[in-house]
Amino acid sequence: MLDGATLRIDPGERIGLLGRNGSGKSTLMKMMNGDIVPDEGDIIKNGDVKIDMLPQDVPDDLPGTVYDVVASGGQEFIDRLQEYHELTLRIARQGEDNLIKKLENSQHKLETSGAWHYHQRVGMVIKMTGLDENALFKNMSAGLKRRVFLARALVNEPDILLLDEPTNHLDINSILWLEDFLLKYEHTIMFVTHDRAFLRKLSTRIVEVDRGRLISFGCDYRSYLERRQALLETQEKHAMDFDKKLVREENWIRQGVKARRTRNEGRVRALIKMRQERARRRETQGSARLMIQEAERSGRLVVDADKISFAYGDTKIIDNFSTTIMRADRVGIIGPNGCGKTTLLKVLLGELAPQKGHLRLGTRIRIAYFDQLRAQLDESLNLKENIAGKGDKVFVGSVPRHIVGYLKDFLFSREQIMAPVRSLSGGERNRLLLAKLFSTPSNVMVLDEPTNDLDAETLELFEERLMEYIGTVLMVSHDRAFLNNVVTSTIVFEEQLGLQEYVGGYDDWLSQRKVKAEASNSAHKEGKPKNAKQPKEKSKLSYKESRELDELPRRIDEMEEEKRILIATLNAPEFYVKNDARTMKATNEKLEALERELDKTYGRWNELEDLAAKFK
Repeated sequence: MLDGATLRIDPGERIGLLGRNGSGKSTLMKMMNGDIVPDEGDIIKNGDVKIDMLPQDVPDDLPGTVYDVVASGGQEFIDRLQEYHELTLRIARQGEDNLIKKLENSQHKLETSGAWHYHQRVGMVIKMTGLDENALFKNMSAGLKRRVFLARALVNEPDILLLDEPTNHLDINSILWLEDFLLKYEHTIMFVTHDRAFLRKLSTRIVEVDRGRLISFGCDYRSYLERRQALLETQEKHAMDFDKKLVREENWIRQGVKARRTRNEGRVRALIKMRQERARRRETQGSARLMIQEAERSGRLVVDADKISFAYGDTKIIDNFSTTIMRADRVGIIGPNGCGKTTLLKVLLGELAPQKGHLRLGTRIRIAYFDQLRAQLDESLNLKENIAGKGDKVFVGSVPRHIVGYLKDFLFSREQIMAPVRSLSGGERNRLLLAKLFSTPSNVMVLDEPTNDLDAETLELFEERLMEYIGTVLMVSHDRAFLNNVVTSTIVFEEQLGLQEYVGGYDDWLSQRKVKAEASNSAHKEGKPKNAKQPKEKSKLSYKESRELDELPRRIDEMEEEKRILIATLNAPEFYVKNDARTMKATNEKLEALERELDKTYGRWNELEDLAAKFK
């Protein structure tokens, strides 16, 4: 992981720590926090600098209240207070002189350490972080539990606060609160995050873990991206020049020069050093190669929801909501934790029936599902078994791939591929789940918090693949940059307006919601219902059109199969051995004609589905 890494941290910095998944970011912070001892080198602190850390994985089943968990961050103070109270009780029972001396000594420690004021500080930090000190920790949401552990780290008043993926499992409101809180924090912060908007807002310096070394960029995130690209280009040119010189020197030494001659000894020694330097060079880790296995196209209409409602008892999740999702739409869903985003997905996909209103699903839908809890991965199996089962191949399109080569595309080494899933980091597990997702043929992709723990380069490539995906995407996410870059519309759980839909991503929602709220208030004053829809014209498909719509999917299946056979024929080497040029030309022309007819048939199918949806 880390190899001779060196870093100096100055007071008041907000350092974004970046690097590939598994590059050593969490390890570095654990060493700084004293949880891990480095194999070589030292962690040197100036004076009595205090460091505390918010870990990536927060326990979710701790007993006690928020106060109990936050107060446990100052265990040293708690131990001293406990010692003082125990001595007081023993003196009350026994009255021994030696105990009184111990009590005086304990009291002196309390006074000099500030433990007397610890209770007040715990209360102040809880209030500062907006928590309820009497709430039971185990009953809180994942986002609030992370906030409790942030308060637990803050209670010791650390000079350096380490944050490992602090926005994981936080909703957008909580992320905005955390950004504002950390901007006002007066001490040094170092944080690992996949959230690019968070990085842009907070970082004053970027440190990148690259091939075991630490590279410092004294700038914000936007400037870092430009400087890093320039650095990579310079390093690549230097490496090419070095390799050319090495080849030249290797050719020279093979010409039989008598190296023992004085004037050549220096050149030989320089060549040996070059060989050693080349052996030590660790190549830049390649980029993940993500390819999505797409099924045949769905119908043009994917979901038509008309005034649907759903509730759990008295808790309304969806109330009189309407939307139409067409093929190739990319829909983002955002809202506070626990508001019902996953329930909305299940209703829209037909897994839960709406209690009011009408829901219509399109035809030929094949769904691939990304689960934020990674429940689709079996911890006891290795990576290969999780993707390919007992086999050794997966299909990408219609092309078979060996599972080892396929997983290498997702940056897994051969050793990792044969290791159990439980050995992977959070980011590596997410990459594995993407590998599983992308090997499943689909035309509707459902993504529940897919960006957690992914490194920036994998995120950007993931965005590109989703933009190229010809199917439909439904995505729950709190990653603002990801939403801005990918989605075509956003469904938002809003406190005042309920469930609303906006064109575009996160920034588009921010700019539109104020206008929509004002229009809603105006309509309410005039006695008009919110989201009033124009009445649909009443009509229906003709008998002939209905029969045609029912028949088209079967006809398309036949044509797709014929196309598959023709492509396989044209790809077979023996076809060109056994047939003359006339047959080859005729077969190619047949395929071209079939593709034109297939496009025309898909177009007619889409036209009839649109018409049926309009007349519904």
